[in-house]
Amino acid sequence: MKLTGILITSLTAALLLAGCTNDSSLATVGNKKISVESFDAYIKFKRIPAKDENRKGNLLDQYLEREALAEAISNSDVLDAELIEAELNEFRKEMLISRYFETYLKQQVTEESLKNFYAANANDFEVKKVHVAHILVRTKPNMSETERKSKLTTIQEAYSKVNSGQEFAKIAETYSEDKISAKKGGDLGWLKEGAIDAKFSDVAFSLKKGSVSEPFETPFGFHVVKLINEPKVIKRSFDSIKGNIRYQLRNKAKAAELKRLTDTVKISKK
Repeated sequence: MKLTGILITSLTAALLLAGCTNDSSLATVGNKKISVESFDAYIKFKRIPAKDENRKGNLLDQYLEREALAEAISNSDVLDAELIEAELNEFRKEMLISRYFETYLKQQVTEESLKNFYAANANDFEVKKVHVAHILVRTKPNMSETERKSKLTTIQEAYSKVNSGQEFAKIAETYSEDKISAKKGGDLGWLKEGAIDAKFSDVAFSLKKGSVSEPFETPFGFHVVKLINEPKVIKRSFDSIKGNIRYQLRNKAKAAELKRLTDTVKISKK
């Protein structure tokens, strides 16, 4: 059938509704019957209210015209039919998989499941922190031994002044090469255990409140550390961590469901 004839069939399809009492088809486009169910699914896809007959009527003409146009192009030899079919099949699979897991994971990973996981793994969401200040004299891997000794002399001088009773904050402002913390008297705020250099962490968490460490070295340079407030355990709130929990549970649920689904279908290579 020529394109003109197909389009005429499409445009007059609404008239066929009156004669469909014994036929579940809504219209005919070329040799293809368009079922009521197919059009209802299209309406649902377009999010048109089922009771909005005016919009449904207008959309029916558009729907049938596009069916007719697609039919006409399919009957032509302009496009590679097998390539188009392969693309459509890949798109179908991608959409099918995506929509399935979107629905499945929404059902599996609920707000309640997030809260249950949070409660059952409370220790995992506890963070140990310590409040310290430091004086830093920076070193570099390629510096000479003379330069390194000079840096060591500087940090020892700073330590001696603190040890003799001079105010730590004032010494930090003068000696520390960490310019950001130096402006705050060396205060680094609350540091999370494990988020800082291992040597620095060991020293910081071993001090008593108000005490000052002897000079020690890390990859950043020479430090003198003062403990301002002793370590405390802080539990992260549910609201602050639930996004991470959701991500973790969704990944786990998806992996399990992927395996379950693929195990239900046998694959045989020839």
